[in-house]
Amino acid sequence: YNATWASLDTRPIPTWYDDAKLGIFIHWGVFSVPSFGHSPAWGWYYWKISKSPAWQDYMAKNFKPKFSYADFAKDFSTEFFNPDDWADLFAGGINIHTLLSSSHHEGYCNYPTNVSSWNWNSRDVGPHRDLVGELAHSIKNRTSMHFGLYHSLYEWFNPLYLEDKENKFQTNRFVAEKTLPELYELVKAYEPELIWSDGQWEAPSWYWNSTVFLQWLYNESPVKSTVVTNDRWGSDTLCKHGGFLTCNDRYNPKTHVPDKKWENAMTLNKGSWSWRRDTDISQFLTTMEMLSTFIETISCGGNMLMNVGPTKEGTISPIFVDGLEDFGAWLSINGEAVYGSKPDVQFESRKETVVVEEPTPADGLTIYAFVMDWPADGILLLNAPMNATSTATITMLGMWGGLQPTGIAIEMPLVPISKLPHHLIWVLRLVGFQ
Repeated sequence: YNATWASLDTRPIPTWYDDAKLGIFIHWGVFSVPSFGHSPAWGWYYWKISKSPAWQDYMAKNFKPKFSYADFAKDFSTEFFNPDDWADLFAGGINIHTLLSSSHHEGYCNYPTNVSSWNWNSRDVGPHRDLVGELAHSIKNRTSMHFGLYHSLYEWFNPLYLEDKENKFQTNRFVAEKTLPELYELVKAYEPELIWSDGQWEAPSWYWNSTVFLQWLYNESPVKSTVVTNDRWGSDTLCKHGGFLTCNDRYNPKTHVPDKKWENAMTLNKGSWSWRRDTDISQFLTTMEMLSTFIETISCGGNMLMNVGPTKEGTISPIFVDGLEDFGAWLSINGEAVYGSKPDVQFESRKETVVVEEPTPADGLTIYAFVMDWPADGILLLNAPMNATSTATITMLGMWGGLQPTGIAIEMPLVPISKLPHHLIWVLRLVGFQ
């Protein structure tokens, strides 16, 4: 591949990602210490740049006048962080990849970087641990999941970046001396199979030298055959260039299948990417909301990236754990309708039923219908004509026995919902239909 978007965009997305459908996103850093407000990961920005009244009041009431944001780092203890426990939790949710923030917009690195002489990393201040390395080891050695990294291209207060910005990005000392060296360092040290870039929006991709890095990544890096990238490589690339499209946070077209692979990066805490100490249960998605969003996503050809925010001590709140375990229990029954499936574009999505399909060599095609609402009269109506072959069958995943089709109507099991495999969103397997 050449260092042009025209060339880089011809690279096929690795099959593992297209088939995966589901991943875990982890926002974790010094921002996990104050863990306050609508979006704590942006706390430093709200305090010093946008001058948020809530943050001004919070800092004035709780900290001495000379307190700096960097002073939070000493309390980023991660004392209860057990990477094996995290790996087991995420794998139990039947996720296919895990994505950890290596560095957010505050610039603090969750690994012992050798790029910067400033001690703004987890080796030198805070936990004195290689958080990226520990989780990467557990993911790769305890599970079959793919390990990936989020990395912010820019930093709010880095003097080199501010100098380049002042020069209208006609200089790029920050990229040459900080951003690119860190990206090369991360790939060589941890071999992530997914690189989720962010913080690109203030400057075009030619400033970030994005195509130069991606050319190396796809042609020469140790993960050249399996690595996947997103579309956040410059102000000119969002929803246009890269391995898959994110377009914007929580992107979800819902009613059409985009031409290019896409991802819905979303949060289990509705308003925040990182942990919030001042949250309440109403701010979290229910299991039904999680599943509905997931099925909308995969039925339009996308993957879903579910975000959790650990605490500064390295624990994951029970409310996240419960949600992931519920999700995993549902997938343990219905996973065959998820992994490796393709959207069925001949069926319009409707409230009651969402459809995906999976090629099967023996029968030509298997169609999976996700029943979002149990029909009150026990008859499910599909919204497209279907011709049954002589060997056509319909079964509900997790149950024995077949269901009876009549045209586009399907008689659902005459059993109480409490006796069904689970109580949220049921999946029908249709084989032998055209």
